[in-house]
Amino acid sequence: MLRNVSAWHVIVVLVVVLLLFGANRLPGLAKSIGQSMKIFKNEIKDLSDDGRRDDSTTTTGTTATGATAPDPVTGQGGGTDVPPPPVPPAPPRP
Repeated sequence: MLRNVSAWHVIVVLVVVLLLFGANRLPGLAKSIGQSMKIFKNEIKDLSDDGRRDDSTTTTGTTATGATAPDPVTGQGGGTDVPPPPVPPAPPRP
């Protein structure tokens, strides 16, 4: 699909982007795209690191030394963020 893209296609797309967003907004747009790409790369790296880290934990969530594994999102504690289930309401009185 990308074999048919020539330099003229790229130039036309760049001109259309310049007309749509204007010269004042392009640096901010490029910065936000760069930050998004950086975050995406870090998340991909973290996912691959999680795969290696999962090898050191068992299925019960404890490490080989018996300690509880930290929360993968915050990296703190060893418990879960899931709240307990709600208490069912009392049955109605006749």
